[in-house]
Amino acid sequence: MAKEQKIEVEAKIIEVIKGGKYIAKLPNGHIVEAYVSGKMRVNTIRILPGDKVTIELSPYDLKRGRIIWNNR
Repeated sequence: MAKEQKIEVEAKIIEVIKGGKYIAKLPNGHIVEAYVSGKMRVNTIRILPGDKVTIELSPYDLKRGRIIWNNR
C-alpha cells in the first residue's frame, strides 16, 4: 500500500509563536499552524511575518503543516 501524497500550497506567515512554530494563512483564507522542516532548520533559514512560504500538508490533518521553502 502506497503512502498518501502530500499537498503543497503557498501561504503567508502572519505570526511567529513560541517553540519554532508559525501561524500561516492560505490563499483560500484557512489558518494553518506550521513548523520548519529539518533542512531549513539545519541551514538556519529565518522566517519572518509577511514572508511567503511553501507548506506541505498531510491529507489527514489540514490544520498543521511543514514549511519546506521560503519564497520571500
